[in-house]
Amino acid sequence: MLCIWFFLLLGTSTSLDSLAVGQSLRDVENESLVSAGGITELGFFSLGDFSRRYLGVWFRNINPSTKVWVANRNTPLKKNSGVLKLNERGVLELLNDKNSTIWSSNISSIALNNPIAHLLDSGNFVVKYGQETNDDSLLWQSFDYPGNILLPGMKLGWNLETGLERFLSSWTSSNDPAEGDYAAKIDLRGYPQIIKFQRSIVVSRGGSWNGMSTFGNPGPTSEASQKLVLNEKEVYYEYELLDRSVFTILKLTHSGNSMTLVWTTQSSTQQVVSTGEIDPCENYAFCGVNSICNYDGNVTICKCSRGYVPSSPDRWNIGVSSDGCVPKNKSNDSNSYGDSFFKYTNLKLPDTKTSWFNKTMDLDECQKSCLKNRSCTAYANLDIRDGGSGCLLWFHGLFDMRKYSQGGQDLYVRVPASELDHVGHGNMKKKIVGIIVGVTTFGLIITCVCILVIKNPGSARKFYSNNYKNIQRKEDVDLPVFSLSVLANVTENFSTKNKLGEGGFGPVYKGTMIDGKVLAVKRLSKKSGQGLEEFKNEVTLISKLQHRNLVKLLGCCIEGEEKMLIYEYMPNHSLDYFVFDETKRKLLDWHKRFNVITGIARGLLYLHQDSRLRIIHRDLKTSNILLDANLDPKISDFGLARSFLGDQVEANTNRVAGTYGYMPPEYAARGHFSVKSDVFSYGVIVLEIVSGKKNRDFSDPEHYNNLLGHAWRLWTEERALELLDKLSGECSPSEVVRCIQVGLLCVQQRPQDRPHMSSVVLMLNGDKLLPKPKVPGFYTGTDVTSEALGNHRLCSVNELSITMLDAR
Repeated sequence: MLCIWFFLLLGTSTSLDSLAVGQSLRDVENESLVSAGGITELGFFSLGDFSRRYLGVWFRNINPSTKVWVANRNTPLKKNSGVLKLNERGVLELLNDKNSTIWSSNISSIALNNPIAHLLDSGNFVVKYGQETNDDSLLWQSFDYPGNILLPGMKLGWNLETGLERFLSSWTSSNDPAEGDYAAKIDLRGYPQIIKFQRSIVVSRGGSWNGMSTFGNPGPTSEASQKLVLNEKEVYYEYELLDRSVFTILKLTHSGNSMTLVWTTQSSTQQVVSTGEIDPCENYAFCGVNSICNYDGNVTICKCSRGYVPSSPDRWNIGVSSDGCVPKNKSNDSNSYGDSFFKYTNLKLPDTKTSWFNKTMDLDECQKSCLKNRSCTAYANLDIRDGGSGCLLWFHGLFDMRKYSQGGQDLYVRVPASELDHVGHGNMKKKIVGIIVGVTTFGLIITCVCILVIKNPGSARKFYSNNYKNIQRKEDVDLPVFSLSVLANVTENFSTKNKLGEGGFGPVYKGTMIDGKVLAVKRLSKKSGQGLEEFKNEVTLISKLQHRNLVKLLGCCIEGEEKMLIYEYMPNHSLDYFVFDETKRKLLDWHKRFNVITGIARGLLYLHQDSRLRIIHRDLKTSNILLDANLDPKISDFGLARSFLGDQVEANTNRVAGTYGYMPPEYAARGHFSVKSDVFSYGVIVLEIVSGKKNRDFSDPEHYNNLLGHAWRLWTEERALELLDKLSGECSPSEVVRCIQVGLLCVQQRPQDRPHMSSVVLMLNGDKLLPKPKVPGFYTGTDVTSEALGNHRLCSVNELSITMLDAR
């Protein structure tokens, strides 16, 4: 039942310091190699599925354990069947139970001296001649064949003499080290740069080397010494640690993010200092060609470079900027006479695949070289250290630029000389004319209003009322409007193969834009129990909300009878898709489940306390929690939400709408709702995540309790851990019990006994003693009685179909 104590069953292990010809490591005997300094270890291990075994390297005594290299990542062994041998030619061979080689180091050299295999403290597994220590003695090394981890001293790039390419490739999943969809490589076209691919598609670009970093925005250099080696024999990126008491590794996750993991010699706990989450501007060429992306305050803004205009103004105006920008005056595109350069600062430099570079030129020579070539569109320093040096030229279109608030680099973009006039006197003249026109217009409006008030006070009030309402309406809804034709095109005319699911609002479709960006299109069904009111409610509320744990509304469409909402696409569907499925729930280990629990809590805290309006969701449930590529939760579906103003904390409704099993007693029986209503729903979700069981469907066969009653009984009998679902991997029993206790505190019968979400967030992340929970709502295990329900009608408007709930 529990996910701990498994490793106690494995028994003791035998450790060697090296592997010589004739020696072997056997999985069945739990043997391993340990580096001389006792820092790293090589041996056999399993991930989730204990029948599949792998040979790999990890750092010892580090929690959680991270496998930094896997030999047979694509060909797992059967349980305890592996044997690693070193033959007389210096070739490592991994044999299965049939004595067949499933992996080898595959070198052709014939060893002149007795070869020997060593595991180094760096994590590099090497085969060399005898006891020699120089590089020439190396026959083979694991650092030449990285997996999903880049270690200090490991090269990322090319050996141009042998054609060997060293690159990172993601795992298929957190429990499957087979090569996944993502790879990080050095691209040799133009000036070398790091590019991240999803299969063959470029998804993001780390950037070219600028003397300090490979990234457009130079990060801190105090913890590591970074370098790019670029010569006739090799092109590679490498980093070394300056502080040996702090260890840093870079990981390419199975979802394509680049994660930074750190630990110290004083602490064995591994810390994630960067999750690698990227904002939209880090998506490759998000704004298209000749445009600059700026992400500031959770808002993404695309802006054409000076001298350029959107190539598709209609699409640009609805936020679809992938078509990029074209020269404002196309006649200037090929005319180099009279051209000049506009200086951009704090910029991530464009894609360098069509660039040319020179290490010795200064910036003046660089500008002159660019002016001589009509195809040259921009230039910059190659190296930003010591005031800048070298020359980097771009030809034709400029792709994947972004603006930073600080850091970045200067870029000089070629523009017609007439464009620079707008910056100086020409621009000042326009400002003066604009001020004069504005003041004159404002004076005329005031005069007309005064005349109207004097002659017809009633008309004046009507004029003010109508216009004020229009202004309010414009402030309430500030969303891009998509045309029906565009949405029909990207969803293949709302094809059933693109249908993601269906709720009370209507069907949801997957839409793919021309630039590859994926959207979720939520289309109001004519048969839906929700209508224009819920549609307007969701638009006006969620368009104002910006939080990492809330789904992002990208736009809307209202044409004729069609009403649609356009959201960011969540590739992992909803939480119920995982947690209630016998197979898929195995992908949610305890770490992921706890991340979901805390993420939902942060999202609710924002709604209840930190957003401009106090928002009550009123239909919080597992199917309304969406999961992104990293399985991070995002609260969705605000059709039934209500906003409170000022100090208002509660309200009543005659129409009780929501989903049975998640509604608190006071809402189901009396229509009374408050922030504590969402707290109750959250508590139900927490207990469902921990147990893997649905409150509405669960019935304790012995006591006929629902899930809340079952959890309460286990708690009172001090058997709370028995509620935990069967999980793979390790977990912390105290963390599990704390989550169960928080869940029970949230589902208490009386609203005043339930904690606020601010307290819940602290409880989940603290170690202080928690209050003792009281009896939960609906503890008897029976449904709400007809007498309690009175005249209220309960309807679930967000399930797969509209359901009228009759009292039993």
